[in-house]
Amino acid sequence: MRLLLQLVTVAAVAMAGSLAVSAVQWNTLLTLVLGLGTAVLAVVAYRWIVRKTEDRVPVEIAKNRAALGRGLVLGTGLFVLVIAAIALSGGYEVLGWGSLAGALALFGFSAAAAVTEELVFRGILFRFVEGRIGTWAALTLTGLLFGLSHLFNAHATLWGAIAIAVEAGGMLAAAYAATRNLWVPIGLHFAWNFAEGGLFGTQVSGTDAPKGLLDGVMSGPTAISGGEFGPEGSVYSVLAGIVVTTVFMVLARRRGNIVPLRRRDAATLVP
Repeated sequence: MRLLLQLVTVAAVAMAGSLAVSAVQWNTLLTLVLGLGTAVLAVVAYRWIVRKTEDRVPVEIAKNRAALGRGLVLGTGLFVLVIAAIALSGGYEVLGWGSLAGALALFGFSAAAAVTEELVFRGILFRFVEGRIGTWAALTLTGLLFGLSHLFNAHATLWGAIAIAVEAGGMLAAAYAATRNLWVPIGLHFAWNFAEGGLFGTQVSGTDAPKGLLDGVMSGPTAISGGEFGPEGSVYSVLAGIVVTTVFMVLARRRGNIVPLRRRDAATLVP
């Protein structure tokens, strides 16, 4: 029941925000304001429902600028490395400047998506599933669900969903497992998405969006460029995600944060 109540509460905020953002059709100011507003309301809703249903302070989402900052730096740096590899392979080219208005709209859109998705998939689903079947199984299951959720995007492909499951679903869950702080995966998720669409002007998970700060064009083999799904469908993104996931899981093990399979007496709901 606690799982259901938390999912319904946060998902309701996410759905309302998504509908509102869609309704304004990428209007710069409204998308920015509604996106940021959705992100803030989702955090407030998560804190409230966790207090109500678990009778505890949700320290995993307590204010932590350092954790958020680490996630932002990692997400930006990781995408820069990936897009550089794609460009060196002939799969990405900058034609010129894109749109500052588009970049601002994508900032709000990315904030809403990163916060709501991390609260749902890592803050709620991963925590509860991990408590029943262990860290590795929870990472695998919630990663697959995260990938499948992207099949509803405009230019989604089965490969794109699989790539997202591996490079993002696994990596973001591992980031939480290692730190027991949601601001790290939130920062990583936001920075990756905003760099992808808002800065380098490429497709974000197959969604239709305006151009970002740069007018970037993807070309060449889908395995390199990601095709219509965007850079997240590139093998470079998958490899980068696997590497970072491995590093986070090694760190989680060293910190004693790995919950064994079917060990239900382990305390996993708080960092």
